[in-house]
Amino acid sequence: MAEIETGKLAGVMRRGDVLAAQCPSRKILMHVTSQWGILVLMALMEGTHRFSELRRKIGGVSEKMLAQTLQQLEQDGFILRVSYPVVPPHVEYSLTPLGDGIGRHVEALTDWIEHNLPTIVEAQAKQPARQ
Repeated sequence: MAEIETGKLAGVMRRGDVLAAQCPSRKILMHVTSQWGILVLMALMEGTHRFSELRRKIGGVSEKMLAQTLQQLEQDGFILRVSYPVVPPHVEYSLTPLGDGIGRHVEALTDWIEHNLPTIVEAQAKQPARQ
């Protein structure tokens, strides 16, 4: 398959109508771009982690939200969950090849935000506070 560059995806494959309410890609887009979805993908870009490691690594995530996010990303094929038959239970999470692909795009987005953060913060400071 041809090399896919950010912003050039439409040239490689036909994009669905993501703006349409019933577009199936919306659900996946929501899973990947949710606050916790992005952070889980970023953490797993560094390698395999256990649940407790992910919870410590991702500040502010509740156990419930982390479990839901991992389950959604696993169902979408982005995460591999391996459960070892030992006591106490030992479960590891890692990215699938598909997850690594989307993780690279998420990583590029977060890098762009970090690079432009001073400009963004400056723009936010110019806006009046909204209730």
